[in-house]
Amino acid sequence: MAKTLHSDRHRRLAQLLTEKRKQAGLTQAAVAKALDRHQPFIANIENADRRVDLIEFLDLAKVVGFDPYEVLQQIEAVDPLTD
Repeated sequence: MAKTLHSDRHRRLAQLLTEKRKQAGLTQAAVAKALDRHQPFIANIENADRRVDLIEFLDLAKVVGFDPYEVLQQIEAVDPLTD
């Protein structure tokens, strides 16, 4: 199995998380504070420099206010074989 850090699906996840945060009118710093993290934590996720585990993903969904299932469906739609 190929590494996922620089896959198309991982980049799409980072893009979607960034879009959702911006649509919610939140800064990286505000999201980080709500998660008891530092701003570079969010920047690394949004720049696709860091993987997001399931619990972190669900916490991000709650703080930002998006449906995690909707985002997962969009990630699932990206063909992993084209990475």
